[in-house]
Amino acid sequence: MKAIALLHAGLAGALVLAAGCGRSEHASPEAGPLRVAATTSILGDIVAVIGGPDIALTTLLKPGQDPHAFNPTPADLAALSRARLLFANGLGLESFLPRLPAGSEVIEVSRTLAPRLLTEPHHHGERDGHTPDSADPHVWFNPLNVAIWTDVIRDSLSSQDPAHAAAYAARAAGYRAQLLALDTWIREQTATLPPDRRRLVADHAVLGYFADRYGFTLSGVLVPSFSTAAEPSARDLAALEEIIRTNHIPALFVTRSVSPALAERVAADTGARVAVFYDGALSGPEGPAGTYLAFMRHNVTVILQALKE
Repeated sequence: MKAIALLHAGLAGALVLAAGCGRSEHASPEAGPLRVAATTSILGDIVAVIGGPDIALTTLLKPGQDPHAFNPTPADLAALSRARLLFANGLGLESFLPRLPAGSEVIEVSRTLAPRLLTEPHHHGERDGHTPDSADPHVWFNPLNVAIWTDVIRDSLSSQDPAHAAAYAARAAGYRAQLLALDTWIREQTATLPPDRRRLVADHAVLGYFADRYGFTLSGVLVPSFSTAAEPSARDLAALEEIIRTNHIPALFVTRSVSPALAERVAADTGARVAVFYDGALSGPEGPAGTYLAFMRHNVTVILQALKE
């Protein structure tokens, strides 16, 4: 309720009433599907697959929205007041979580993973909310991590709705099989790339789990941070451009949630090309990354094409 108090007074009353209804629903069994919410479009896609028709899902971030820069709307807060569970990535990705009203049980699906850490010197911690040795939240770039998510989601839904536990388990098992097949496909595709082409440079530190799983080297980032909200110094950029030239790195990968202007400047200085990929959000349903599985296949194709040329 603390977050609601920060809203305009005219909205606060309506949201308090909605939150009160939500608490009443939580106190007794619900009629109809289990009400749940998810933070990102990637996580929402996976929760929807496992929950199927047995849940009513609200996804806070729409396709294309950057989780680093999201602020919940009054409608989001009202929907959350009715949700039994809120699935979040965790590891610091959703900095807005403390501003959400109390009520829903928050399930951080990455809670059992051992995260990568940003250990190199970091000059933007006070501005973007991350500090040296911050946990890298972009765990979904390794499908085996998402396979672990499926277990957490299955168990959490089953705990709240044991009548449909068998259905949740069956859908989770089917989706896990698809994730393992995706991992095999990525390993087969990346195996075609020679060692001297396995260097990655991106606009921020987003590809670490991908690099660790599939044998790539992270040669540098435009912004030495896991957040898109940080900014590089002139010294950072000069050092990165030297790395690109020295190692003959052919491409700089830019996420769709960040302005490409800085990357284009570095590309012009070094002769590298700019390749655009998806990072923290899906595309719309008609786009090339409308589901998590499509998101990974599209990104792998973009990465390989850019590094092979």
